[in-house]
Amino acid sequence: MIRMTDVQKSYRAGEINLQVLKGISLSIQAGEFVAIMGPSGSGKTTLLNIIGCLDSVDGGQYTLDEEPVDQATDDDLARIRNQHIGFVFQLFNLIPRISAVRNVELPLIYTGTPPAKRQQLALDAMQRVAIADRAQHTPSQLSGGQQQRVAIARALINNPELLVADEPTGSLDSATGLEIMALFRELNEAGTTIVMVTHEDHIASHAGRIIRLKDGLIDTDVGT
Repeated sequence: MIRMTDVQKSYRAGEINLQVLKGISLSIQAGEFVAIMGPSGSGKTTLLNIIGCLDSVDGGQYTLDEEPVDQATDDDLARIRNQHIGFVFQLFNLIPRISAVRNVELPLIYTGTPPAKRQQLALDAMQRVAIADRAQHTPSQLSGGQQQRVAIARALINNPELLVADEPTGSLDSATGLEIMALFRELNEAGTTIVMVTHEDHIASHAGRIIRLKDGLIDTDVGT
């Protein structure tokens, strides 16, 4: 599903050019569950953003489902994100003033899906992650774990082949974090490819493979 060859990424910081990724080469097969780890500044979030087509490469090649992402335009990247990738973030990124089900519906608004069908698909996604009974609650009426389940349902609404997660348990207590990891394993066993950034070893251990970065390069790449 994912193939990267000598991927490089730099950012400007004033007059300084900061090279974050210095030549990443990796492959991830469809159906894998991969955790990306590394110290602060190692490039793990930058790598995840490139995998999720939230950022572009400066050099090297990136192919997602045989599509050359490194050559994609902004419109191409938006289409790939919308059709193929679901996103889960540490801080949930829910809109506080609307209900959970309306939050889950949001990606479908951009595809022109009729309102009635949007709601049914959203409820189906919420049922899949065991949060449908909180459909009419606003985020402030939900616990952290419930909010993350809503965010995961939103990520699944378009049936993405790839789920990209950035510290998905970082804002949760240990017990709730383990519940979310159990949910991730269920999704992965059902066929969803998952790539997750985490700084916690016990969370990474739920993945089938751990890629550790150091100074913008892959330090180790092993199965768990």
